[in-house]
Amino acid sequence: MEETNHENQLNIELSEDVAEGIFSNLAIITHSNTEFVLDFIRVMPGVPKARVKSRIILTPEHAKRLMKAMQENIEKYEALNGRIKTQEEPPGFPMNFGGPTAQA
Repeated sequence: MEETNHENQLNIELSEDVAEGIFSNLAIITHSNTEFVLDFIRVMPGVPKARVKSRIILTPEHAKRLMKAMQENIEKYEALNGRIKTQEEPPGFPMNFGGPTAQA
């Protein structure tokens, strides 16, 4: 007979509007000494203005955990579907918005 520990279970709810997701084709990452800010943006061809569609703020520890989880999932994806091809820098996007930035 196997016992399960229900004390450590987390019940996660996903509402319909959040489940639909938000498409993003540009991410701007900034950070301070206490947080990482991930801004997800949708850039449309021929439109000179783009809005941040979602902003996620993480502690440095959670940012590092997210990076490791993404890396593991990309490795699993590529093992099944082949290597993901990327361009080093998408043309025409500003990279610096006044703070330390990285792009994904």
